[in-house]
Amino acid sequence: MGKTKYLKEFREHFKYRSYFSIKEAEMFLNQHGAGREYARLALHNLEKRGEIKRLKRGYYSFNDNLDTIGFLFEPFYYGLQEALSLHDLWEQETNPVIITTRKVRSGVRAILGRNVVIRHIQRKMFFGYEAKRIGNSFLPVSDMEKTLIDFVYFKVAIPKDILEEMKKRLDGNKLQRYLQKLDKSLRIKVNNLLIK
Repeated sequence: MGKTKYLKEFREHFKYRSYFSIKEAEMFLNQHGAGREYARLALHNLEKRGEIKRLKRGYYSFNDNLDTIGFLFEPFYYGLQEALSLHDLWEQETNPVIITTRKVRSGVRAILGRNVVIRHIQRKMFFGYEAKRIGNSFLPVSDMEKTLIDFVYFKVAIPKDILEEMKKRLDGNKLQRYLQKLDKSLRIKVNNLLIK
């Protein structure tokens, strides 16, 4: 199989995926007869020509759709201001906020030329998200009740007008179920926010 054929099959295999790792690329090309050095050179050349984008060290994508970069941090969901935006409550432009249980450095990272906020959450707090259709993808997004809890959990202030709109959309029964999962101090803080 010629080297051009390697690339053609490589493109077909990976072009619709949100991302792929350098190891996956090496394995795929190796199964088709290319060596490890060829895989690394091919990725370098594809990136140099702008066909693929480097998302983070060792991870690439054929598309530059920022919506799907959360999959780099699975398990994850989009939360806080990003969730409010996806629920049509936040009109300001926001950086994507990815909430993950993975042991990652929290903070702002540059991915695909944009800032992305990564937040680590305890596994016991990883609940309250739903699949929401965004463009051609279904993405995990915190529901209204969990978004409220996460604002309190991460100690992020909610503008008063947004809080009032959130209160109108809350499902009281679901919120009560969620509150039962929380530590007492966090439960009190959420309840205090609701009576403001």
